[in-house]
Amino acid sequence: MLNQYYDIAIIGGGILGASIAYFVSAFSSNSVILVEKEREVASHASNRNTGKVHAPFLYDPIHKRMFAKAAFLGFQMVLDYCKLSHLPFILDGVISVATHDKGIDALHKYLEWGFENGLQRNELFFLDGSMISKFEPRVRCISAIYCTRDASVNYGAITRQLVLDAYQFGCRVVTGMRVANISSNNMKLELQLVSHNPRAKANSSSNVRPCYAEADLAINQPNESPTHELDNPNKNMDMKIYANYLINVAGGGALDIAHLMHVGHKYTNLYFRGEYWRAPKEYENFTKLSIYSVPKFPEYPFLDPHWIVRFDGSSEVGPNAVPVFGAYSYDLKNNIRFSIPKIIEIAKNSGIVKLLFNRQFMSLLNKEFMSSLSKTMMINRVREFLPDIKPSLFVTRGTAGIRSLLVDSSGNFMPDMVEIRNEKSLHILNYNSPGATGALPISATIVSRLLREGVLVPKNHSESVNRKDNWDINRIDSEIMNP
Repeated sequence: MLNQYYDIAIIGGGILGASIAYFVSAFSSNSVILVEKEREVASHASNRNTGKVHAPFLYDPIHKRMFAKAAFLGFQMVLDYCKLSHLPFILDGVISVATHDKGIDALHKYLEWGFENGLQRNELFFLDGSMISKFEPRVRCISAIYCTRDASVNYGAITRQLVLDAYQFGCRVVTGMRVANISSNNMKLELQLVSHNPRAKANSSSNVRPCYAEADLAINQPNESPTHELDNPNKNMDMKIYANYLINVAGGGALDIAHLMHVGHKYTNLYFRGEYWRAPKEYENFTKLSIYSVPKFPEYPFLDPHWIVRFDGSSEVGPNAVPVFGAYSYDLKNNIRFSIPKIIEIAKNSGIVKLLFNRQFMSLLNKEFMSSLSKTMMINRVREFLPDIKPSLFVTRGTAGIRSLLVDSSGNFMPDMVEIRNEKSLHILNYNSPGATGALPISATIVSRLLREGVLVPKNHSESVNRKDNWDINRIDSEIMNP
């Protein structure tokens, strides 16, 4: 068993965990380790998304205050980081359309939210049905909003670059290891890590990599595996690490980690798989912009499918919101594997039971499920505003992602991210869209606060690292916390 001691342990190798690792290792003298259960960082939501740098007009400045402010600040920070790291950042803009009368009221509300969240008058415009044809001739709608402050990136590549930079600043990284248990041991937290590869041989150490060499992170080749291995003299797949403080940003697994530390028990997760269909070559350059439709039922996490234009110019239709049993239920096999424990959990949770007796909610669930079974049904929802596309030409599914939505004991979906803290840990739950857009400012805020509270020790002049950026994390923290 390999024992290692760190000041800070970060659980989760998505874009939020990578961003926090970047700032902790850049601004503090503390020893830090990043633990990711998959063999690659950015294996889930951080690489299974639309790649949009979202403008904050979609987010209520009161109920989604943190997300809204983070999205506003995140745009410039993502732009800066992509330029400094030579990663793609396509400033393309977005149109949000109303295809029904109720949607017009929503668009006016989006305008108010956008300006309140910091957008300028020359960045957000209201368009009537005749004006929209000047921007996108193939779009049919009653009215729309056009926002210029929206972009397309590759969040998987950004995450991998952040981890590489954090490693170069001194952060150690373990992949392929899952946190099985957390306990307190002599004022330190003891994390038991086990191999996440069930087929791994007992005498193999190939899944344990506590640090990366530069070649290990294939920045432009997301499917390439790291090559370096840990020389573990005990040849044991399990390991323990000890930390003074834990930061839990494990995405779909964050609530499970919180429960291991006996916090967050009033919450549970519901999972929804967002599926896509790739547009065929016939539809290359079909539109210049991504087209979002106003959701008909915004109180529920069901998004009417959009027309997405990605950073590489390809287009997709999606997502729907298919209920599944686990945070990683991308296919039928995994969904079945997670089904029994989730059904038992649901039966014990009064809040979710209330949702299951809500007729409107169950009707929407059924429609989302049917859109997964019927390609035509899903594509036809986009034909409400792009009537010229033909479902028969769509033959390839896109990459599915899963949203983990937090539900409280009353059956309410939590609208914003939830932060739970105690003396030894910080847990970020319900970190959903626009989570990737806001990861850098949210992380800067977290690290600024931990430095101010004495959890982290600032680097002295001799320890300073060669950062690409010139971000002032204290200023970012002030802007996030004091809108």
